[in-house]
Amino acid sequence: MFISEDTLDDVLRRIIRKLIRSKTRIKTSRGMTREIFGVLLQIDNPRARLSRTESKSTLFSCLGELLWYLAKTDKLSFIAYYAEKYRDESEDKKTIRGAYGPRLFGMNGQNQIQNVLRVLGENRRSRRAVIQIFDSSDIARRHKEIPCTCTMQFAIRHKRLDMLTNMRSNDAFLGLPHDVFAFTMIQEIMASALNVRMGTYRHAVGSLHLYEKNIESARAYLREGWQSRVSMPRMPKGDPFCAIDVLLNAERDFREGRTINVKDLGLDPYWEDLARILQIYRHYRNNERENIAPLKSLMHSRVYDSYIEKKRRTVPKQVKQSSNTQ
Repeated sequence: MFISEDTLDDVLRRIIRKLIRSKTRIKTSRGMTREIFGVLLQIDNPRARLSRTESKSTLFSCLGELLWYLAKTDKLSFIAYYAEKYRDESEDKKTIRGAYGPRLFGMNGQNQIQNVLRVLGENRRSRRAVIQIFDSSDIARRHKEIPCTCTMQFAIRHKRLDMLTNMRSNDAFLGLPHDVFAFTMIQEIMASALNVRMGTYRHAVGSLHLYEKNIESARAYLREGWQSRVSMPRMPKGDPFCAIDVLLNAERDFREGRTINVKDLGLDPYWEDLARILQIYRHYRNNERENIAPLKSLMHSRVYDSYIEKKRRTVPKQVKQSSNTQ
């Protein structure tokens, strides 16, 4: 099956409709699913990587997951700050075995990101620019969690950087939006480093599925209707890794409770906005929502307004749970 659309939301709507109608039911260790096996998804405008819907507006956890990858770490405490569900995936309550960061930057002692940049820098027509995530050892014995991503391939075609991700398995409703965000951000990071324009994003999946327990939520997503087509701003030209290092340091400061002034980081407006999103998330988690509106007014791009506003009017889950136990 092949589905091509301009935006993440457009792809999601088409594939979720098809999965709801799918007659292939597979009972898995995580529950009953409806499945389509062998799917290629194409997003022609990869910067339209954020869902504009109320139910799938997951900017903060998407950004947190991307930075977890870029920080080259497998620490549970990092990613659980953004997505509590990861606590159920850890075998030792400290790390995530299938974490992508150590695999992207250190699998078999290789920095695969830098290897791909070198390969494409030396030969713009190369077909060898591949990153491996899944490893043969992942199925040598049973593990609680292993990577769903097998490979990422990059190719410069028509002076643009295309990307093809191969997945063994993908949850279309919960996992796909996060994966598209992180992988297209990596695509844009690589394109900026190579000084080429961003091309098409393709996402190939073996088992693309929808859990029965999420069917009603998926239908509610569809009822939200067609969304406005809004793209994230373009990443600045040139080597992005210095800015990423500054952003990662700011992320750690916010997550560990330190106070910093985002303006003092010396970042381009694009990266400054991402740092301020992390600052807003910290205030949200601390239920200091009165601080969110002033920070929103400092954002350079208005693309993020709806996501920030949703956080401003939402009580954090941990605060709700605390109130319910009193």
